[in-house]
Amino acid sequence: MEDKHNGSQTSSSRRMLDSDELGLLLLLLIEGSDPRHGYDLIKEIKRRSGETYAPSSGIVYPRLALMMDQDLLQSSAPDVQKRAYHLTEQGMRHLEEHRDEAQGVLARIEALRFRGANVSAGPVGRAMQNLKTALGQQLAGDPPRELQLDVAEIIDEAVRKIERL
Repeated sequence: MEDKHNGSQTSSSRRMLDSDELGLLLLLLIEGSDPRHGYDLIKEIKRRSGETYAPSSGIVYPRLALMMDQDLLQSSAPDVQKRAYHLTEQGMRHLEEHRDEAQGVLARIEALRFRGANVSAGPVGRAMQNLKTALGQQLAGDPPRELQLDVAEIIDEAVRKIERL
């Protein structure tokens, strides 16, 4: 079992991503692009979070190395500072098997752009608080995977409707 304590930490000492989540996010960002350097991946995560979160190189590079050891990634450069990573066939299969989870991690990172945005007042703030409460009640403890997928689909549908407004 992989160490869940390798993820980056937020200022409140709570981990933003555990090691597996970071790995899935990195695979998703590398997928379908030219080979990417570790630094480029860190910058991409920071950009997608609205400049509010960037995992440290001390977390990202060891995770990339582990994924190379697991044959999920490959690089032709021997020097860790110059490596550009791309997915292996096994890496593509692993990402496909965990795509929903990877997309969820990316959505969490991208949602950071809105942290602190002025939506706390009025009906939108009330609705967001209701959603938070309902999610906390339904997903407390260790909810079954099927429930998690059902909840994710409902939220994804709401997002699609909001985007069409």
